[in-house]
Amino acid sequence: MIKYFSRYPMRLIFLFLTIVSMIVIFMFSAENSDDSSKTSGNITKTVVETLVNDYDELPPAKQQSILDKAEHIIRKTAHFTIYMSLGLWASCTVGKRRLICGKSAAVLVYCFFYACTDEIHQSFSPGRSCQFTDVLIDTGGALVGILISMLAFSLVNLISKHRSSQKISI
Repeated sequence: MIKYFSRYPMRLIFLFLTIVSMIVIFMFSAENSDDSSKTSGNITKTVVETLVNDYDELPPAKQQSILDKAEHIIRKTAHFTIYMSLGLWASCTVGKRRLICGKSAAVLVYCFFYACTDEIHQSFSPGRSCQFTDVLIDTGGALVGILISMLAFSLVNLISKHRSSQKISI
């Protein structure tokens, strides 16, 4: 294992980022429902106030309706985004490969199982629940992160080939 990382030092950085993503996910899942609602509520209010021009002039009932709808979207987007980072960093840790291969599938399965354990962990936090739809959203985010990493690997490979062909022709 140490030999693996000594040959590819960047993978050690990606492993660190993978672990950081997992810790952040764990910490968010450990929040009780009041703290979680407060966190997402503050973010939602900031987003809504930024995007809805006349928000302050709307009646309180209309403001609350907008906040309620937006909060659901913000919460699900947060699930997707944080798992996208997990998928990205875990995929980069594994390294360059074809998109459809055992290593790519293993990263996706890893993220899926982490999402499952995360939802179970979350159910032990007061007022929180375990939802399989969140696991699916998380896994979708991880898949997008894996696809982003594959795109990045392809671009780096393309740039590298282009540079090496320029050196030869000079």
